[in-house]
Amino acid sequence: MLPDEVEPKDLHPSARNELKTLQADVQERVARHLAMVAFLIDDDPELAHQHALSANRRAGRIPVARETLAITAYRTGDFALALRELRTYRRLSGLDGHVSLMVDCERGLGRPDKAIETGLEVDASRLDTEQRVHLAIAMSGARLDLGQTQQALFELEIPELNPSKAFSWSPDLFAAYSAVLEDLGRSREAAQWLAHAERAARALQAHHGSLDELEVFEVYEDVIDDERDAELENEAAEEVIGEFQAVDPDAAVDPDAADDAAADSDGAVEFDASVEPEAAEVATDEDGAGAGAAEYEEMSIEAEVDELLAAAGIIGGDTDRSGGSDAPSGADEASGAAAAGDEPDADAERRD
Repeated sequence: MLPDEVEPKDLHPSARNELKTLQADVQERVARHLAMVAFLIDDDPELAHQHALSANRRAGRIPVARETLAITAYRTGDFALALRELRTYRRLSGLDGHVSLMVDCERGLGRPDKAIETGLEVDASRLDTEQRVHLAIAMSGARLDLGQTQQALFELEIPELNPSKAFSWSPDLFAAYSAVLEDLGRSREAAQWLAHAERAARALQAHHGSLDELEVFEVYEDVIDDERDAELENEAAEEVIGEFQAVDPDAAVDPDAADDAAADSDGAVEFDASVEPEAAEVATDEDGAGAGAAEYEEMSIEAEVDELLAAAGIIGGDTDRSGGSDAPSGADEASGAAAAGDEPDADAERRD
């Protein structure tokens, strides 16, 4: 059975590309089986092997299907099937990338001589670094099976055996070297290389950020229905009513205090809160300056009238000016009478 949530896109793109020669429906089903193998290979190799068998029945001539079946057979201990599928995969693809698994399968079948022969058939220079390291480990194990301990140590002494650097293959390589040293009776060196292997494993785990450790937070949300909302509102209303009822009903308002408050409110002057006190003072000063300017202008007009009247001989110059504000008042009355026609013109009488 294939879970509905598993889709063809869960398979690696390079593997999906190999399935394009199949029909659309077969291609989708094979891709889903291969994706399930990737999900289950570490936790449930037996179930992963069943999915690999299903994919191989539908796509037996596709290299990735034979490769997947070989790996699941190796993980389940079926070395004969694994070796057969690995040879088929090498024939279809022309690649020697799984030669280390072939050497291990020969060892698992009890044929260490054949294992060494299989390893020597491959040109190691055509392998990448990881494949070459795993081949060295497999060949060292075959030498140990034959009792060739010193030769097993020589198989592991490759440039990648560097304790100052850690790669994905470093822990396995250092541990294998430590095991061979232990068989040779070099316990102190074996302990050192075992420490190197553990340190490399810790460094790799720190580098990858402990991806296998997940921290899960569970968030619980309280679901409150409409009835619960109504109950909460009723409780709040009852609390408010209780607070009003708790006030002393005998407490009365003082009439005098109320009158004083009313008087204060009647005599209060409203100010614009947005106006600053300093701005109000400036406005007051400006009003005073305007009033002073108007008064000065009025006094200048009166002085000019006095000079005109003095020049005409109507008033007596300094004597009338010293009289202050009475002289202009008399002149205003005379001019008012002349305008009304009640008294003769003072200038006309002097001319007569």
